[in-house]
Amino acid sequence: MSAMPTLTEHPAALALTRRHRLRWWEPLPWVLALAFYFLFPRHLGFGTELLIMVLFAISLDLALGYAGIITLGHAAFFGAGAYTVGMLAQYGIWTEPITGLIAGAAVAALIGFLSGLVLLRTTGLTLLMLTLCTMALLEEAANLGHDWTGGFDGLTGITIPPLFGLFEFNPLFPKTQYLYVLGVLFVCFVFARTLVYSPFGQSLTGIRENTLRMHAVGAPVRTRLVVCYTISAALAGIAGGIWAQANAYVNLSTLGLDRAATVLIILVLGGYGRLYGAFVGALAYMALAHFLSQVYPTAWQLGLGLLLVAIALFARGGIIGVGETLVQRLRPKMYQKQPPS
Repeated sequence: MSAMPTLTEHPAALALTRRHRLRWWEPLPWVLALAFYFLFPRHLGFGTELLIMVLFAISLDLALGYAGIITLGHAAFFGAGAYTVGMLAQYGIWTEPITGLIAGAAVAALIGFLSGLVLLRTTGLTLLMLTLCTMALLEEAANLGHDWTGGFDGLTGITIPPLFGLFEFNPLFPKTQYLYVLGVLFVCFVFARTLVYSPFGQSLTGIRENTLRMHAVGAPVRTRLVVCYTISAALAGIAGGIWAQANAYVNLSTLGLDRAATVLIILVLGGYGRLYGAFVGALAYMALAHFLSQVYPTAWQLGLGLLLVAIALFARGGIIGVGETLVQRLRPKMYQKQPPS
């Protein structure tokens, strides 16, 4: 008789353990980000925007890629964080960068929690439209609250005090902004990576794959979806907050459909449900947008649209998925099936 496999010998458990371990190439994005700081000092504004979009895409990936929450209104939380940080700094209520960022994350998380209690009772197209409506309502509220938000013109000339009282935020030479955003991104990424490989994160994957089965085993499905949605909103609020601090202004574009659609495109390009899909997707989208806008200033979005169609039709896992498929085809099988004892 063959011995029963232990938990650590189970193929699924082994696969999870291998994914949880730090792989040799995982430090590479962070090394490249630091190298960018020294090699391209004149393009740190572009680099800062790229890192912010990576964080924003990671926040959406937690909800969409891991929990299967279909949303087209994630910019609501990005804008909530941006306006919170902007108004606190503009009116001298709370100007210190890091604590202001925490306040932005808290406001976005509160909006995510309250809206999630209602929205996550629905699924599919209804959920998609309700998330879009939530974003539209916040955008209109920001437009109408002219006395506080600046209305259509937004908040300009926001003064951000030096980081730790030492490092100045200079819009013309954004060295401090770049390293600040990189540090915040690293902390948030470590948190997200720990979360998705935790039992809570694995339960989210189970909910995404088969909600009925998770109900059957007694998992608190709706509670975990609301918690995930709240965490995702908080990370999006952090992304919006550092965007406001890095650019020293806030306007209605932070709550617009363009921003929500852009981060969704980034995630589809890179590959949702994959931690590093946000990195690859943001780099591919922003680099292509920059290049195509110079080559075809009047029709650069056409090239991005064609690329997105090709990815959606032929590479469902995005660029990361294409890479994984190629690696699996090129490398020999590392494990052979053992004959029964």
